[in-house]
Amino acid sequence: MLRFMPVGDSMTIGSAGEHTWRYRLWQHLCTAYDGPFTLVGPRETLHDPISDAPTSHAYADPGFPRAHLAGWGEGWHHMAPLIGEAVRSCRADVLLVSLGLIDLGFYTNAEQTADNVRAFVTAAREACSRVRVAVMPVIRNIRVESDPAFADQVARFNELLAKTVADLDEAGSPLLLVPPPASYDFHTDTYDGTHPNESGEHKIARAFAEAMWRGWGLGGPYGAA
Repeated sequence: MLRFMPVGDSMTIGSAGEHTWRYRLWQHLCTAYDGPFTLVGPRETLHDPISDAPTSHAYADPGFPRAHLAGWGEGWHHMAPLIGEAVRSCRADVLLVSLGLIDLGFYTNAEQTADNVRAFVTAAREACSRVRVAVMPVIRNIRVESDPAFADQVARFNELLAKTVADLDEAGSPLLLVPPPASYDFHTDTYDGTHPNESGEHKIARAFAEAMWRGWGLGGPYGAA
């Protein structure tokens, strides 16, 4: 049984009424991966915009393994201290990570965020020496249009992330940099400039799926949305 753990921020946890990219990737792997697998994690809820808390179970389609380690307003800064126990308790084999927007927006600069990536990987490997980690760079959101300093930090972090992934990659515990969706446009692939709509969910899921297929021979090409 291959155990995938989605790790992320608000783009990964999703809001009440959504499918989430986790669901789209699950659908893909059901047809593309030749073997038993599941999604794991210590959490399974969606964000409830009314209570502003992760208390909703109202998935558009709840018929999939909903487990994850994602949170609204959380980043590398928050997940690095949590990932070791999460990997250990959930016996995760593959981490699918999409983080950084929150860090750069509110907590840490690009260099500090890269340091937290290293702490995250170290903790994950201490929990499972064979863990695989697929990491997506920060996807640009609407803030980059009005905040040049933030846009510069996003670009700088993505450069540092690529170097960090290359530096930490090991044969027994590989790291994979996931190319961000080439056609992703926050004007059309989100509902508010940041959070993915249906097309955005598919594009994020496709990016992870294609990277794992090309980089690790895991699964297969993502089908038409």
